[in-house]
Amino acid sequence: MVLEDSECSAFDLEITEDAVETPFGRVHCTMKGVAKGNRPTILTFHDIGLNHKTCFESLFVHQDMHEIMQHFAVCHVDAPGQQDDASTFSTEFTYPSMDQLEETLPMVLNHFGLRSVAGMGVGAGANILTRFALKHPDLVEGLVLINMSAQAEGFLDWAVQKITGWTHALTDTVISHIFGKEEIQNNPDQIATFRHLITNNMNQSNLQQFVKSYKSRRDIEIERPVQGGNVNVRTLKCPVLLIVGDNSPAVDAVVDSNSRMNPTTTTFLKMADCGGLPQVDQPGKLVEAFKYFLQGMGYMPSAGLTRLVRSRTGSSSSIDRSRNRCGTNTSQGQRGRSHTDVSMDSTSNSIEHNPSGPILSVK
Repeated sequence: MVLEDSECSAFDLEITEDAVETPFGRVHCTMKGVAKGNRPTILTFHDIGLNHKTCFESLFVHQDMHEIMQHFAVCHVDAPGQQDDASTFSTEFTYPSMDQLEETLPMVLNHFGLRSVAGMGVGAGANILTRFALKHPDLVEGLVLINMSAQAEGFLDWAVQKITGWTHALTDTVISHIFGKEEIQNNPDQIATFRHLITNNMNQSNLQQFVKSYKSRRDIEIERPVQGGNVNVRTLKCPVLLIVGDNSPAVDAVVDSNSRMNPTTTTFLKMADCGGLPQVDQPGKLVEAFKYFLQGMGYMPSAGLTRLVRSRTGSSSSIDRSRNRCGTNTSQGQRGRSHTDVSMDSTSNSIEHNPSGPILSVK
């Protein structure tokens, strides 16, 4: 459950909170740790109805995250007006679009003196970070995208939203966006907790504007490269880990997003027994996948991986590559993930082979 007390919260880090001024409003940021010059900073961006605390705290206070936090600083970004106790925007304020929110991120990096980032975004945050990586590939070394949708809001979705909006409260709209029907029916305690957080911790006027901005998003123009096809196709240059819970309402959107990604640098992770917030439902397993992802980027070669087992590689494994990086001066291009299939199993470390490509199976 989110925001529970934990021994992990005692992990001692230098914490700096600041409001970064941008042409699209003040962006509240929380910096944890000190940026390392030889590695990226982890940059997070939350979904609608959440902020960095309610979206990511369960993950970042988990004891297995400590090893990562010893190597990487973290910069949590709250969309304008979504932080706790935010003041209501004036009537003259126009809430930024997804593209404009992306444009605030270089200013955040400049404010904190960050040279590069490894992004972690959920829902709307994943959409914003993808736009950022497409426009500024030199600043993004990797992306972990949870509940990612590259699509614009479809006409049918728009019509349903308009009709249900007449009768549904804002909180209900957000709950149905984050959680699947099965979750809502079978996990009333978690739903009640998040309903309370959304209703009481979020400025409802500001939240409504953020929701409207996300629902009005345009399609992300990204295309899967095809061998022998257009070499100038617009695609992400960095390694990508796509994550979705098997009970999440975003499954279809993530599958579509995966179909647009470069298959040689993208891994699709579908987590079993998990809903719309895998970072809350299964933080330990998500941390394990994140460690493996960072190793594939060439960092943390000696990190402990208890659940993750390498099963098949198309060339050299990302673990082998990361070890090589520590012994030699490896280039940026060499840090990308190899085409790897792995299996995660919390009880038996069994290996599953997947013939269709780089997919992580989490049980």
